[in-house]
Amino acid sequence: MKIKHSLAAFILASSTLLSLSSAAQVAAAPHPEPKISFENYVEQLKQQALEKGFSEALVEQSFADVVYHKRAVKADRNQPESVETLETYLPKRVPDWKVNKAKDMLSKHKAELTKIGKQFGVQPRFIVSLWALESNFGRITGNFNVVSALATMAYDGRRESFFKSQLFDALTILEQGHIKISDMKGSWAGAMGHNQFMPSSFLAYAADGDGDGKKDIWNNTSDVFASIANYLKKVGWDNEITWARQVKLPENFDYKLAIPQNTGGRKPWLKQWSLTEMKLSDWQAAGVRKFNGNDLPHVDITAALVFPDGEEGRAYLAYDNYKSLMHWNLSYYFVTSVGHLADRIKFDQ
Repeated sequence: MKIKHSLAAFILASSTLLSLSSAAQVAAAPHPEPKISFENYVEQLKQQALEKGFSEALVEQSFADVVYHKRAVKADRNQPESVETLETYLPKRVPDWKVNKAKDMLSKHKAELTKIGKQFGVQPRFIVSLWALESNFGRITGNFNVVSALATMAYDGRRESFFKSQLFDALTILEQGHIKISDMKGSWAGAMGHNQFMPSSFLAYAADGDGDGKKDIWNNTSDVFASIANYLKKVGWDNEITWARQVKLPENFDYKLAIPQNTGGRKPWLKQWSLTEMKLSDWQAAGVRKFNGNDLPHVDITAALVFPDGEEGRAYLAYDNYKSLMHWNLSYYFVTSVGHLADRIKFDQ
C-alpha cells in the first residue's frame, strides 16, 4: 500500500493578549500615547499613498468621502459564534430554493459559462456554486465604501498592517480604472463584488471575461465568472475530477490511516499538519466505500479522508480540487457547501 503525505499549510493567525501582573506594575507603567483621531489617521494614510506613487488627484478623490464606520468595527468584533454540524449547516446554506435558483442561473448564463469554463478549465457548476454562496448571485455584496471600510478597519488597529495593505491595493484597482470610486462598494471588511474578493485577491485573480479592458466584478457577470474560474485555475483546479465524495467507513476503521497521530487534532484549518493521501484502490482495500455501499471508482487518483465534524460525523474522500476550494475559504463547512451545491446542480438536472 503506497502512502504519501501532503502538507496542507492552513494556518489561522491568533493574537495574544498581554496583561500586567499587579496593580503596582500598572501604576508604574508609562501612560500610553493617546490615539490620534480618525481624521488625522486618514491624513497619514493619504501621505503614505502619495509616497507609494499614487497621484494626488487619485488620493484626494479616493479619500474625499471617507468616514469612520462604527458598524464595521462592531461587526468585526462581534461576529456570531455558534455550534454547528453539517447536518444543521448544509440545509441553511444550501436550501432547495437556492439549488433551484442556481439551476436557473446555470441555464440563463449557459453560453458565457460554457465559454469561460472551457477557457479556464473549470466546470460551470462550481462557478455558479461559488457565485451563489458568496453573494446570493450578486444580490448581497455589501454597501460600504471600500476605501472607508478599509481605512476604518486599519484605524481600529487589530489587523492594521493587513487592512492598510488592502487599502493600497484598492487604490491600485481604482488607478487601473476597473471601477469608479463611487461604485467601489463592498462588505464591512472590504470584500468586493459578486465574488467577494478582497483587493489583493482582485489584483491576483480578477479577469476580464468579455474583453472590454476592465475587470468589473460588481456589475459584469462575464467578469465575475471569469474571475472565479481564473482563481480556481491559478490555485490548481483540475477540470477532469470533482471535489470530493461522501463515503462510508467500515466498522473498526483504523483512523491512523487517515490522520497521522502527531497532528494533535481533527481540524486542519486550525494548525499546520499533514493529511494522508492514498490511491482510491488503497482506500478500497482499507474498506472505504461509496456512501451507498458500492465500490469506489476504478480510477488512478489520490484522495485524503476528511472529517468536518470529527470521527463521529460525515467522512469525505477529498480530491485535489478540495484543496483549491480551501484556498478560497479556509473552512471545511464552506468547501462542503460549495461542493454540495455543485453536486445538486449536476445531479438534479
